[in-house]
Amino acid sequence: MHSFSVISAGQQQTEIIAQVLAPCLGPGDVILLKGQLATGKTTFVQALAAALGSHDQVTSPTFMLAQFYQTRAPVLLHIDAYRLSGVHEYRDLGLDDYIDDVITVIEWGEKLINDFPCHLLLEINLDPGIPEKRMMTFSSSCQEWLSRLPELRSDIESELRTARSAS
Repeated sequence: MHSFSVISAGQQQTEIIAQVLAPCLGPGDVILLKGQLATGKTTFVQALAAALGSHDQVTSPTFMLAQFYQTRAPVLLHIDAYRLSGVHEYRDLGLDDYIDDVITVIEWGEKLINDFPCHLLLEINLDPGIPEKRMMTFSSSCQEWLSRLPELRSDIESELRTARSAS
């Protein structure tokens, strides 16, 4: 497993991170989001959908379980696994038929990690002293993502430096 971490000091920087990630994504890509309640998982998905060109209102699909959003790129499938008791309930949703054709982002994705052997894991953790600050850790053990992680890291760090120096 290879990983890197970046600090997002607020919503604007989270949007920058999503903007850098968006062009790296294509059909069949799966991002699993991990983090406690209110760490910004849905905020990240909103920023990612916007970066992919969606004009749809992105909300947490906690009760709907899944939402599809139209983008310039492939459709974005947003799943919230919080209420799922396990992978069997996910499989009962019948979403597997779409996975190869869409970009999939799953909140509480650690619950479904075994169904997606090739995924990018994004773990979001709060800084207890600064409520708007997040530690965002990207990791994967899939060869496809391992080849993309170094450039993704470099691009995110560069864009965040530029944003911080402009502030």
